Amino acid sequence: MPYTLPPDPKVKQTPLSAARAGDEVPNERETEAIVRDHLRAHPDVGQIIEEQASSDPAVRRALGAASKSGAGVGKPEFIVRIPDAPNLVLVVECKAQKDRHESPSRDHPAQFAVDGVLHYARHLARFFDVIAVAVSGTRTDDLNVSTFRQLRGAPDAEPLAGPSGAVEALIPVRAYRRLLTFDPAVRARTHAELIAFSRKLHNFMRDYAKLSEAEKPLVVSGILLGLRDEVFKDSWPRYSPRDLARELFRAIEREAVHVGLSEEKRRIMLAPYQFITTHPELSKRGRDGSEEPLRRLVRDIDLHVRPFIDTYHDVDVLGHFYGEFLRYTGGDKKGLGIVLTPRHLTDLFAKIANVGPTDVVVDTCAGTCGFLIAAMGEMDRKAGENPQSHEDIRKHRLIGVEQQPHMYALAICNMILRGDGKANLYQGSCFDDRIAKALRTGAAETHHRPNIGLINPPFSQKGEGLHELDFVENLLDSLVPGGMGVAVLPMSCAIEPHPVRTRLLERHSLVAAISLPNDLFHPVGVITCAMVFRAHQAHAHAPQPTWFGYWKDDGFEKTKDRGRIDLRDRWEGIRDLWLDDFHNRRVVPGRSVVQQVSANDEWCAEAYMETDYSTLTPRDFQAQLQRFVTFRALHSLGDDLVPDDESEGVGAR
Repeated sequence: MPYTLPPDPKVKQTPLSAARAGDEVPNERETEAIVRDHLRAHPDVGQIIEEQASSDPAVRRALGAASKSGAGVGKPEFIVRIPDAPNLVLVVECKAQKDRHESPSRDHPAQFAVDGVLHYARHLARFFDVIAVAVSGTRTDDLNVSTFRQLRGAPDAEPLAGPSGAVEALIPVRAYRRLLTFDPAVRARTHAELIAFSRKLHNFMRDYAKLSEAEKPLVVSGILLGLRDEVFKDSWPRYSPRDLARELFRAIEREAVHVGLSEEKRRIMLAPYQFITTHPELSKRGRDGSEEPLRRLVRDIDLHVRPFIDTYHDVDVLGHFYGEFLRYTGGDKKGLGIVLTPRHLTDLFAKIANVGPTDVVVDTCAGTCGFLIAAMGEMDRKAGENPQSHEDIRKHRLIGVEQQPHMYALAICNMILRGDGKANLYQGSCFDDRIAKALRTGAAETHHRPNIGLINPPFSQKGEGLHELDFVENLLDSLVPGGMGVAVLPMSCAIEPHPVRTRLLERHSLVAAISLPNDLFHPVGVITCAMVFRAHQAHAHAPQPTWFGYWKDDGFEKTKDRGRIDLRDRWEGIRDLWLDDFHNRRVVPGRSVVQQVSANDEWCAEAYMETDYSTLTPRDFQAQLQRFVTFRALHSLGDDLVPDDESEGVGAR
């Protein structure tokens, strides 16, 4: 049975048949019956429905002194728990009479449904996130329903909102759970908890597992893949120390077979994980007899990371860990030499490209697939509740190219964790003729030619044909005529002459160029911009001049322990303003301008924007002067500011 339901003694005292036979007095048992039938008919997986009391020790403790009369145990009408969401409780209070739905002061819990359910929510919120539902009325077509959420530790409850506003009807249990899960406050808190855990995980992997920077994200991704395998998931606690590493690798291998990877892709993907079976410290017990590091890692990742990645499919969790691990080492050159594109930027670019469920998106410098995951999230959102469309997106509409074997393994893992059963990922250089041809012509039934490209190419690469703009040209050549390419680039690409600039405008058009925040890639000191191109449309024939945006303040602030974060919740408003300016080509003094440019001109807003000098102060002048001096200093240092490892510098990794 998907739920358990103890007997309700109140039903025996007042039979429903008698109440429905003509008793004119509203009967609370009828309200409860409506709610009970609804919970049974619209369950979440494994839900546990309890009435008046709970078998869960934490719930019992929370309600131990929660009687509505002021003394004794609290007894809500319904308590719903979900094993897969142990920190969530749904509580329901019922009243038969609709005029007993809510008091003006909400301080009469025994007499009113809203007052009562909020009373219980305050007690339960000591230990749980609470969804509190008040129901009054005795007819299914004429109910008053009020729904609230009170987060763990919060002093008060707030109305639970859905896509269309406040939730004022009974909805499926899984829908309550989904609304709470994707509540911005819950999401932000959960992400903060993940960041805090990543710090602890990094220290443990460094101090006890003795893993290198390259090995840390591979162990995390390998464990996440292994936990998808039912055999390993059920059996790992019982494996001996020597067997655990070997069985983990076998689970990764089985999962690669299960999702349908070709033999060649499996071979390339599995090679970087081989070290798990031979690493001397992973399977070694502590001198005090404590468990081996690998077992501890499996347990902690199963508890803290797997639920997050199962829930938030639009977050590049592996990329997050990758970036966090690198940040803790100071971004030195002993790791993989890569700084990842911030998630809010990948999401922004997916919206700039207006990605939809019928598009085909490519990232020719895929890294951990941050851009592809952001595109998938945008496509899923626009596809709505259409499982066929979601499957089509994962099988045919996301394409990546990654050269480095370790990053390729992470990329495939990342896509598998999000239900990508085909993994349209190419291992190799995007300049390889074989890969370039596959992108330009499509790959049989696997994918069509892409119409949208999102990249953050490696910066400051050495060698002929490896300039950042060479990667942009390669991307645009792969797109269908009229396709859109969006790239993150160093500001030098916008202000310095280069032969590729001429070639680009001869065959493609520069739709927009955007100056990005100076410290976007903190702690790596590189100033960046974004460029938007229309593929295979010569710039001279573009119907409009280029739009330039000055997007320097994204609302994020640098913190000591968490890097750059949206500390004051400003990003969403800023993002929407920027997108409105871009899509409507607005010209706003100090924010945007349009200008006809050629290959010999500067491609940045600073060169063309009008300034309202009447609003400037001496402090503004001093700040801009300091920024200019900083930019010139950083630019003159050039390659010293980014890792020079043979993999990549800053990239959309």
